[in-house]
Amino acid sequence: MQLGIIGLPQSGKTTIFNTVTHGDQPTGAAVGRMEVHTAVIDVPDKRVDRLSDMFKPKKTIYAKVMYADIAGLGSGADKGEISGQLLNQLTQMDGFIEVVRCFESYLVPHILESVDPMRDIQLMDEEFLLNDQIMVERKLERLAEEQKKGAGRDKADVEREAELFNKLRDTLSTSTPLRDISLSAEEEKLISGFGFLSRKPLLILFNLGEGQAQPDITYDHQHSQMVGLQGKLEMDLGQLSEEDAELFMHEYGIEELGLSRMIKASYDLLGLLSFFTVGEDEVRAWTVRRGALAPEAAGEIHTDFQKGFIRAEVITYDDLMDTGSMAEGRSKGKLRLEGKQYPVQDGDVISIRFTS
Repeated sequence: MQLGIIGLPQSGKTTIFNTVTHGDQPTGAAVGRMEVHTAVIDVPDKRVDRLSDMFKPKKTIYAKVMYADIAGLGSGADKGEISGQLLNQLTQMDGFIEVVRCFESYLVPHILESVDPMRDIQLMDEEFLLNDQIMVERKLERLAEEQKKGAGRDKADVEREAELFNKLRDTLSTSTPLRDISLSAEEEKLISGFGFLSRKPLLILFNLGEGQAQPDITYDHQHSQMVGLQGKLEMDLGQLSEEDAELFMHEYGIEELGLSRMIKASYDLLGLLSFFTVGEDEVRAWTVRRGALAPEAAGEIHTDFQKGFIRAEVITYDDLMDTGSMAEGRSKGKLRLEGKQYPVQDGDVISIRFTS
C-alpha cells in the first residue's frame, strides 16, 4: 500500500509525514520545487501485540504501509499542467492523503494569505481534474485519428473506448472527480494504465492547531474520507519515549492518537483488511483487499500456497482471545475449515493447508 501525502505549500505535509514515520525531515520546502521523501512503517495494531503476547514468537511482524511526502503541487491559481516528473510520482500512489491547513501561524503565513480549508480542498481538486481532463482529451484525439484511418484494431473496440472516454470527459466537465462514477470491470481495465488522479481514493486530513476542533465541512464524493489531526502536537509526541507519550496522553485525556485513526481510515479508504498467521516462530499481520478469497490470502503468504491451496483453517481473533489458545479454540468448535470460496474477514487468524 502506497499513500501519497499531498497538499498546498505550507499546509504541513512534511509535519504529517514526520508524525507518521517518526522522521525528522526539514519542514518548509521551497514552493514549487519537486521533492519526494518516502518511508515504510509498521501499521500499529494492538491485535498483533496481543497475539505476540500469547504465542511469544521469535519474530513479530506488523503490516506495512509506504508513505510518500510529495512536494511540488502549487496553489492551483496558475492552472498549469502537472509536470511529467511529478505526475509520474502521483500516478504510482494507491491513494492520497491530502493535508488541509486549519491552523493559524504568523511565523508560517498561508500561501494564499488566509486560512480557508474548503477553498484549499477545491483548489487541489481543480489541479487533479484539470490534469485528468488533459489526459482524456489527448486520448480522445488519438481515438478519433484511429477511427479516421479505419485500420488496425477492431472498429467495435475503438468505439467502446471512445464511448468510455467521452463518458469520462462529460464527468470531468461538471467538476466531478472520476472516483464518483461506477465503471465495469472491463472499463476499469481500459483505464488502468492512465492513473487518473481524481479516480484515486482520497483521505482529507485537517491539520489542526493544538486544541482546535475539526471544521464542519461536507465533502460529498465517493471513496473519500475526512479526519482531523493535531499535526505539530502529534509530531512532538512521536519524539517522546513510549512511556512518556502515554503519560502525556493520560494527562491531557487523549484516548487515541489521530495518527492511529488516520492509518485505520487509510485502510478503510483503500478497501483493505488484515489477517494474521501465528506460531512459535512468527506472528505476522498480512494485508489483502476486502472481498479477497482464501486462495488470494494464501498467495500473500507464499505463491506456492495459492497454487496448491486445499483448505484454510480459520479462527477469528476475538474467538482466539476468548478461548485462550488454538487448542481450546479447536475443542470448542471455533476453529473451522474453509474452502476456495471463503471471503477472508478482518481479524481472521489463518493457517493454510496446501499441496506442494
